[in-house]
Amino acid sequence: MSDYVVVNPATGETLATYDTFTDAQVDDAVAAAEQAYRTWGRTSSVAERAVLIRRVAELYRERRDELAATIVREMGKPLAAALGEVDFAADITEFYADNAEKIMADQPIDILGEGTAVIRKAPLGPLLGIMPWNFPYYQVARFAAPNLLVGNTILLKHAPQCPESSAAIEQLHVDAGFPEGAYLNLYATNDQAGSIIANPRVQGVSLTGSERAGAAVAEIAGRNLKKVVLELGGSDPFVLLSTDDLDAAVSSAVEARLDNTGQSCNAAKRFIVADELYDEFLEKFTAGMTAATVGDPFADGTDLGALSSLAAAERLQEQVERAVAQGATLVAGGTRDGAFFGGTVLADVTPEMDAYREEFFGPVGVVYRATDEDDAVAIANGTPFGLGSYIFTTDPAQAARVADRIEAGMVYVNIVLADSPELPFGGVKRSGTGREMGLLAADEFVNKKLIRIAG
Repeated sequence: MSDYVVVNPATGETLATYDTFTDAQVDDAVAAAEQAYRTWGRTSSVAERAVLIRRVAELYRERRDELAATIVREMGKPLAAALGEVDFAADITEFYADNAEKIMADQPIDILGEGTAVIRKAPLGPLLGIMPWNFPYYQVARFAAPNLLVGNTILLKHAPQCPESSAAIEQLHVDAGFPEGAYLNLYATNDQAGSIIANPRVQGVSLTGSERAGAAVAEIAGRNLKKVVLELGGSDPFVLLSTDDLDAAVSSAVEARLDNTGQSCNAAKRFIVADELYDEFLEKFTAGMTAATVGDPFADGTDLGALSSLAAAERLQEQVERAVAQGATLVAGGTRDGAFFGGTVLADVTPEMDAYREEFFGPVGVVYRATDEDDAVAIANGTPFGLGSYIFTTDPAQAARVADRIEAGMVYVNIVLADSPELPFGGVKRSGTGREMGLLAADEFVNKKLIRIAG
């Protein structure tokens, strides 16, 4: 049976299956990517590559409706969110076309002596991307666009439940005019992915996924001396220390938790609230979480579609039930209907419980009471993850102070859902290493070549 299957999580219906690649097909793809790197990545100009990248962005917009409907069927995302994701993928791709010359410009060095020296960016070669199901287009765009701009070529292994969106992305690049081998979609197994990483023609790997997958990929990459970028899990804190509009703060908290049906690595998941605000926040937050409409992801007004699969919903239910068994309070929710899961709130979680350290990948918010700023920071940092974080306060000095103390790759102050193409994305601790998006993304898989010329 094929690993690549489209199962509509909202209905449980199997819509399509796709054969995994043979080893010979994988070898042919690696060879094609190497050839494209040698004949296109090393010879095309920055301006020529930018034209192709811009055309990909245009095609995202032209095929917006079709692309969005595809991922609703594959992973249950509400249609409005799917359309927004396609738009964001287009924006990210266009950002690299708009900033191509700036990104690839030589960087002069002030030298001690006569002559000149510059750092010049050059491509490394074929790269493997291993991408997740929760944002089928956005995740790929932020990896592919900057690396194609550099002149690297892309081998893309998408999640097995996303065979149609992954094929559609390859077709975007083909139709934009990229040469054969510059961007290739692979229906590869995990074992084949390991072989690709080990292949001497492949120069690096970027994975977005679970800690388990990240550890496995990093191990293979390390044995083969390959550069690796990892974007893994997150259990991001939302720290509310003061506010002059609690309703607005609660609205932001609910939005940050329920985005993408709660299946976002950098969603706010732990809500750490100052003692004097805790009771009222918990009441209002619970009302907001439970008011979210659960239903058909294609229907207007749906806030929460199906989770990505029945198995994902069952795992989330097991986590919630285990938290309650260990002493947490189920304030509201916790009910599952097939792959659908309603907004859920937990409280009274303590460091002795599994829930204190776990990531809840679905519409579950855990609310903590903080006695003061130091206690809030301690709770925020009391997790193995360090991806994003959110601070709400009316005190600018406190915002700056707490932002410095938070152990995370990203800190947002008094704002949520503010990801943007120019802002780097990535984490620390068990949330991974490296950065995507923004100017930093083009520095990950690149030869920063020194060229020193005598006076």
